[in-house]
Amino acid sequence: MSLLHTQLKGVRTGDKRDHEQEDFPLGWGFELKDSNIPLLFVFAPKMILGVGLMQPAVLRPTPDPCLGGINWLSLSPDGQWLLTGSEDGTARLWSTADSQCRAHFQGHESYITFCHLENEAAFTCSADHTIRKWDVMTGQCLAVYRGHTSIVNRILVFKDYLFSGSYDRTARCWSVDKEKPIQEFRGHRNCVLTLALYSSKDVLEDSEEEELEEEKLSRGFLVTGSTDCTVKVWWVSSGRCHQTLLGHTGAVLCLILDAPNRELFSGSTDYTIRTWNIVTGEQLRVFKEHQGSVICLELVNRRLYSGSADRTVKCWLADTGERVRTFKAHKHSVSTLKYHAGILFTGSGDACARAFNTKTGILQRVFRGHKLVINCIQIHNELLYTASHDGTLRIWDIRQVSKRSKRRWKERSIQGRRSQKGSLSRLFNNKVGCMVHQENRGEQEAMELV
Repeated sequence: MSLLHTQLKGVRTGDKRDHEQEDFPLGWGFELKDSNIPLLFVFAPKMILGVGLMQPAVLRPTPDPCLGGINWLSLSPDGQWLLTGSEDGTARLWSTADSQCRAHFQGHESYITFCHLENEAAFTCSADHTIRKWDVMTGQCLAVYRGHTSIVNRILVFKDYLFSGSYDRTARCWSVDKEKPIQEFRGHRNCVLTLALYSSKDVLEDSEEEELEEEKLSRGFLVTGSTDCTVKVWWVSSGRCHQTLLGHTGAVLCLILDAPNRELFSGSTDYTIRTWNIVTGEQLRVFKEHQGSVICLELVNRRLYSGSADRTVKCWLADTGERVRTFKAHKHSVSTLKYHAGILFTGSGDACARAFNTKTGILQRVFRGHKLVINCIQIHNELLYTASHDGTLRIWDIRQVSKRSKRRWKERSIQGRRSQKGSLSRLFNNKVGCMVHQENRGEQEAMELV
């Protein structure tokens, strides 16, 4: 049995923090200097931490190439490419076939906050207030989208349209082929942090006819979450606010849509998750058991998984709001989630990724090797990709995790419930540069790609 562990180099490592003393994911901060935008939060990759949750440590971003932490990781629809967006203002394209860096995208003047990858084009957004489109094959910058007046935090691509959310309190819609916004969404009183998109046809069964792309856009709704504690739903065609969803008392950090069931889930720094009817705007349920900001959400088969600054992941029944399981073992905030084949993978501010059996709640494995917070994870062909603020992208073979999960579920059904301590898998500490790491149960391979 072997565990493949690959570290992709090419992004320089940022400063090491004493993360053992923090309860929250680490990252670089910034100070909003615009006089009309109050400083309400401290920024860490992929999340906003509300005032009062920690001692604010406000840092100012610079394009210094030493700040090489990876803030986001995107997988192409065909699974052939990975895109990393970094603190040094660059993005890199990696082949999933051979783990080689195929392109280096340079042009942003400050750190990249988010990236999105299509099969033939890549998109990045940055603290330099711009969004860029790149040719995947040549690395050439194809377009620069200018118009935002502050940090662009999120982007979303739908067909020929690009949506963006910014700390300038606006969201915008762009034609991918043009560099000027075709729609602007104004109304939030503070920064726009997260985006979602759906069509009225997805939730209203009033037409079965084929539609043109323009007609689909006219029926589209953009959903935005903000530090002003609200969620807003906008008509894409007109830019008009259709609904404002009120209830949260903290910044809205994450959104997830379940269009077939006409529901929207929102997570906040007020420690709650709220469910909304996206047709009527009615608040349906409030999930209240977290003791820290809700940072990330994952919805699978009507089970909602929520990662929090309280160091836990909770599993809820979406239909009733009942909490059915709590996944512990994290030493710091849970920054990212990904469900795959009955296993819940998590990334944390303690620099570890973990794999939990979702049926039993048992911790299957801890993936050690990163030095700073894991900001994003992806899974493809039974490989786990973890991107960290330490500037590295690591690859882990998870085939044995899936097999062990199935085997343990069968054993448990026969023998009855086991204690987590007795069923805990051994921890793997794969050291970069160590070509063979001996274990009691066999060898494990550790490889480093330069």
